[in-house]
Amino acid sequence: MSATPTRRIPAVVTLLALLALTGCAVGRGHPAHARQVAAAEATASASASASAAAPSASPSVTAKPAFKSLAWYVSQVPTFPETPVPQPVPLPTTGSAPFWHRLPTDQKVAFITIDDGGLARPPGVIDFIWEARIPVTMFLNSPAAAEHTDYFRQIEAVGGVVENHTIAHNSLAGRSYDYQRQEICGAADRLEGLFGKRPTLFRPPFGEHDSTTLKAAHDCGAKAVFHWTETVHEGKVRYQTPEKVVQPGDVLLMHFRPALMDDLLAALKAIHRAGLTPALLEQYVR
Repeated sequence: MSATPTRRIPAVVTLLALLALTGCAVGRGHPAHARQVAAAEATASASASASAAAPSASPSVTAKPAFKSLAWYVSQVPTFPETPVPQPVPLPTTGSAPFWHRLPTDQKVAFITIDDGGLARPPGVIDFIWEARIPVTMFLNSPAAAEHTDYFRQIEAVGGVVENHTIAHNSLAGRSYDYQRQEICGAADRLEGLFGKRPTLFRPPFGEHDSTTLKAAHDCGAKAVFHWTETVHEGKVRYQTPEKVVQPGDVLLMHFRPALMDDLLAALKAIHRAGLTPALLEQYVR
């Protein structure tokens, strides 16, 4: 028990006895720390008086965050193994970009990607990505990026990266080289103007592509073209491969939709169950 300084009492003879019996009670951790006991409450035993007067410390109770509040989402994020030092994958030297469902790496990492941008942009996503340190790649349609630039810039500021998803979001397979080049290069030009960095990765709408797509993507500056191995929608992970578990190098696809917070959390949990760590796709394709 700690003691507080004795309160001053006038030097009056008749109060000397009370001064001798005055005690102080301090409840450690209690809001009334350093509270003094009035002289009139003192008893014949100062120590007994102090013990009796000391309130017991109440255990601190941490309130649970409200369901689906930002704090709740952050509290649900699992703890991951440390992210390994990225080992970039070798790129082909042909005149076409490689097309990958899964990044060819043995490192225990998986990648979160978010497409489109025009449908919904939940405001809590920005803080969730920042608080939970979620590495995300955004494959954006250039009109959505132009209309909602501030939103995507905020995600970029907390660690997200902007990549290319065409202008009109039409299927490219079977289209002419000129059409595909305009869709890919035109979007790349606009995204570079908006965010100050030219995209180096490309995702064709619906994943539909042909050899012309890979040639046009390469000519527009894309180092690789990506499909996906899992989709995430309304908090549910759907596996596109027979393993039914996230594998090293897997690419998880979700969209800017109302349930994006749930999708991000579901992706993180699936990656964690597989013993992997989320990583940034751009660090492996340079």
